[in-house]
Amino acid sequence: MKKRKINFKILIPIILLSFISIVTIYSALTYTSSTLGNLALKQAIWYGIGWVLVYILVKLKNDYLYQHTWFLYIFGVILLALLLVFGTPINNSKCWFTIPGIGSIQPSEFMKIFIMLTLATMIHNFRNDFTNPTLKDEFKFILKTFIIVLIPSILTFLQPDTGSIFIYLIIYFSMMFASGIRIRWFIVGFTILLLLFGGILGLYFFLEDIFIKIFGTSIYYRLERIFNWRNGSGLQLENAMAAIGSAGIFGHGYNKTPIYFPESSTDFIFAVFASNFGFIGVLVLLGIIIYLDINIIKLTRKKIEDTDKFIVAGILGMLIFQQIQNIGMTVGLLPITGITLPFVSYGGSSLLSYMLMVGIIINISLKKDRTYKYR
Repeated sequence: MKKRKINFKILIPIILLSFISIVTIYSALTYTSSTLGNLALKQAIWYGIGWVLVYILVKLKNDYLYQHTWFLYIFGVILLALLLVFGTPINNSKCWFTIPGIGSIQPSEFMKIFIMLTLATMIHNFRNDFTNPTLKDEFKFILKTFIIVLIPSILTFLQPDTGSIFIYLIIYFSMMFASGIRIRWFIVGFTILLLLFGGILGLYFFLEDIFIKIFGTSIYYRLERIFNWRNGSGLQLENAMAAIGSAGIFGHGYNKTPIYFPESSTDFIFAVFASNFGFIGVLVLLGIIIYLDINIIKLTRKKIEDTDKFIVAGILGMLIFQQIQNIGMTVGLLPITGITLPFVSYGGSSLLSYMLMVGIIINISLKKDRTYKYR
């Protein structure tokens, strides 16, 4: 196999984002509880571990992951199920395992990768088995793949962690779109989702008692938090927007966030960066993010294995959704969902999952087209 050179057009923006992440998290320490420790140092350590994982994955190659897809998927599902019993409650959610001496591990972050790998191999096999699939063939395939996403979605919903469920669905639709199935299935799927979502919102707005009986108070208050964005209300959003709006062209200066808002090192890290470095800094950050996305997109135009193309579709769908959602909610354009900014927000599990994706992408850029079957 003739290898290509490592794509530094992908590595360089990741390195720049890692620097921005650590610097901005350090600035956010002003309003972060001291009980959490030095999050900037912890983020640097997580990045160090992440680069080690990238190196290991490049040595193993993506074929190793594809050949162990089902083991990884089942392992991820078991972890999500165990969370409901042994998970550590944080903010009324059981999303984390607490490991003494290490910290908290969030399985749903890794489940995103396991779902991508499983769907990619299923799509690959379907396309090899059916050169001209009928509507019946596609329906069976869609049903099987949807079940693969539905199982972890239910377990994640019970934690509850609605943000991860959104990401699961984005990954699913992105990869299914890349699979080449008929467009009519997407029309049907989005119609069903809209009807279900409309029914849930109808209960939420007009039959609150029934909604709480079905979904519980935790989900009710999460939806209430999401819809606060319509009026720009809530301490978190109001203060974040004030910090950004007052930053001007060059910002207030490094480590000079002018006002407190919760989750400054995670969900609202963009507000910290914007308040410190202003409009110019925001343009630089957005430029780096867009440059990274464009170079990942360019991978799909090269002669690579189709399984890799499906993986890239899932990664792109997830990254672009999270980038738009996180920045949009920070400036009041989208609902607050607790979705972080990839490679910038603090988080050990999320960062390691992104670095694993970096390893997958590097592997894709290093090899030419090959045809294998994964079962």
